[in-house]
Amino acid sequence: MKYNKQAISLSAQVAQLKARGLQFQDEVKAEETLSRISYYRLRAYTYPFQDNENDNHPFNRAIDFETIIELYKFDRALRLLVFDAIEKIEIALRTQIIYHFSMKYGSHWQTNPTIYRDVARFAQHLATLGKEIDRSDETFIKHYKAKYTSPTQPPSWMSLEVASMGTLSKLYQNLQRGPEKTAIAQSFGLRKLDILENWMFCFSSIRNICAHHGRLWNRRMTAIIKLPYQTNAPFFEKHEIKQVYTNKLYATICCIKYMLNAIEGANDFGLQLKALIKNCPAGQEKEMGFITNWDQHPFWN
Repeated sequence: MKYNKQAISLSAQVAQLKARGLQFQDEVKAEETLSRISYYRLRAYTYPFQDNENDNHPFNRAIDFETIIELYKFDRALRLLVFDAIEKIEIALRTQIIYHFSMKYGSHWQTNPTIYRDVARFAQHLATLGKEIDRSDETFIKHYKAKYTSPTQPPSWMSLEVASMGTLSKLYQNLQRGPEKTAIAQSFGLRKLDILENWMFCFSSIRNICAHHGRLWNRRMTAIIKLPYQTNAPFFEKHEIKQVYTNKLYATICCIKYMLNAIEGANDFGLQLKALIKNCPAGQEKEMGFITNWDQHPFWN
């Protein structure tokens, strides 16, 4: 089928949404909003309230444009909160990984194929890391390249500081399991290595969504997070874990909170999240996987 839809004016966009059943308090202001936030971007926020099996996408519940915009703003605030939390986690993970493996295997351990499980994957990840180093304009990278000729790649405490979280996650997952990986996991209150490997991958995926201003609020995650049954610090009981949808945001947010507790001890992530969810428009908490009375659970208090 050939795509033949044409661009339409702002007033026509309002008219089309109105014809589909969306209500407006102020159509002139709605046009102004659509000049700053595209019709197509807002489609992600109108979608849950429409009959999408129908080619015309009529709205199947009473809702107005202003509520859709509030949901859009809520999602933005949620992204910023989550992005800030993952930044703290990412920095702590880099620090722990670099420290433990540098103390055991030396300054350039990241280039040592013998400490990785899959040498072919190691070669791919090292090549990606090399490209990220070459793209970096950090002064310490330029200084190393100007002063030293061997090894060609800077030491791990430089190289991994400019690596993406995705690359860091892949390198860490591929490292052989031993005392160093155990020490890193335990520093975050985790007993099983596969949990931290999975969390790094999932956090990296969420971070990329946030960094590219993607919809976070009701997204179904393709990176499915694992919820641990055994942890060194309070988390959830086994029967409670079974109630949580691991493909929805709430599951990942719980893991973010657990990591922040290990990194910072007292932190206000939970308080900020409660305040944000309290004002979530259109009763969309369930779309994010939040369980009933989640904010009363000891983990969040």
